[in-house]
Amino acid sequence: MAHKHGHGKERIQFANTEDKQEFSKYPTKAGRRSLSRSISQSSTDSYSSAASYTDSSDDETSPRDKAQVNTQGSSDFCVKNIKQAEFGRREIEIAEQDMSALISLRKRAQGEKPLAGAKIVGCTHITAQTAVLIETLVALGAQCRWTACNIYSTQNEVAAALAETGVPVFAWKGESEDDFWWCIDRCVNREGWQANMILDDGGDLTHWVYKKYPSVFKKVRGIVEESVTGVHRLYQLSKAGKLCVPAMNVNDSVTKQKFDNLYCCRESILDGLKRTTDIMFGGKQVVVCGYGEVGKGCCTALKALGAIVCITEIDPICALQACMDGFRVVKLSEVIRQMDVVITCTGNKNVVTREQLDRMKNGCIVCNMGHSNTEIDVASLRSPELTWERVRSQVDHIIWPDGKRVVLLAEGRLLNLSCSTVPTFVLSITATTQALAVIELFNAPEGRYKQDVYLLPKKMDEYVASLHLPNFDAHLTELSDEQAKYMGLNKNGPFKPNYYRY
Repeated sequence: MAHKHGHGKERIQFANTEDKQEFSKYPTKAGRRSLSRSISQSSTDSYSSAASYTDSSDDETSPRDKAQVNTQGSSDFCVKNIKQAEFGRREIEIAEQDMSALISLRKRAQGEKPLAGAKIVGCTHITAQTAVLIETLVALGAQCRWTACNIYSTQNEVAAALAETGVPVFAWKGESEDDFWWCIDRCVNREGWQANMILDDGGDLTHWVYKKYPSVFKKVRGIVEESVTGVHRLYQLSKAGKLCVPAMNVNDSVTKQKFDNLYCCRESILDGLKRTTDIMFGGKQVVVCGYGEVGKGCCTALKALGAIVCITEIDPICALQACMDGFRVVKLSEVIRQMDVVITCTGNKNVVTREQLDRMKNGCIVCNMGHSNTEIDVASLRSPELTWERVRSQVDHIIWPDGKRVVLLAEGRLLNLSCSTVPTFVLSITATTQALAVIELFNAPEGRYKQDVYLLPKKMDEYVASLHLPNFDAHLTELSDEQAKYMGLNKNGPFKPNYYRY
């Protein structure tokens, strides 16, 4: 099991040495079995922390029932096992190497501590990458209390490392629904501590505060939300006139959109398909449903490996773009019989129907790269005449009465998060954007932001991008005074009007 962020040589060495030590260090009854179990569990939903080897099967007591203290004598946290902190620290250090933007943000702002006095309550995935974000916020002067936005995605050893450094973390991998809300409650409801900033992923924390502790919003200066779902919930609150503090929509900032959707999918679509099916792409007939940012990323990668790609699209503009990029635009029903692979990324529902699944050829692979698991009509496949066969983690063969098989990946859930990993560099972009949004809202003068949902100022987007340029040894050209005047721009940006599409 190679390590999540291993690159090249590091990865091999990790697999050979660290792994063995790891399993002898925590003798688990199940030994290697516990590793495969933790993977299949985590991948039932979002970020699969395939690198989390800490599902110690012999310890079935709930973390809620254990009394643990860190080396500073604090017990204001609840994690699986505080003793794994040192191991989690190594994970965080590996993630830091690919998140240099956050590290340079720490260096630049260390002196002025722009978050001094900020009390942030956060609810995100708890992985090595988000740990780098949390520790950056702390380095900039904030006090943080943190919980997980997903019951499976927590890396236990990383949660332990954070708790060890004094960040109150309430999260472990494989929480129950009840544990999930209990953790959020412990995070918000602390005597003598009142949050003044909320950092959320998915909107659950914001929802809980609205439901249980509406008085908290008197002190809160703003909410920062990073996911599509959470942003949607904020816009609904705003429409209903119930949003009582400013909120920052990080999800739709240019850098996050491009990286999370276009570049990330360009890298992870092949990864997810290869890990699950070991498919060879050259000469395969592939149909990609939807040619938005995600579709564009998937098509670029598939085309480069010699797959024959066609597109389905409802929007004439995206369809024309696909034609100009050299892809045939078709209706799914016209080509479904010939296809080897079907990939959905529309964000819509019932894009692949039972009737189309019935017409697929034997061995066709069906998967989804869109946000939710509604795109493929999976429910229609759970009917008595079809046989489901679990082939390996996240791979099901669905067998028709005549013996035809269709290969369904991750039960129609998000392929790249369920079956592979997301590059740390991509998460670095998102995390840097979140950090800047927190700084912006926390320090904004009274009245700059009303009780509404805002996009990050373009200046901030440009700053996020500039922090990532040193990774590539890229050198920006500077405008001369004369040029700046001619273009009507400030030399330091922003360089584009708000309506500009990148």
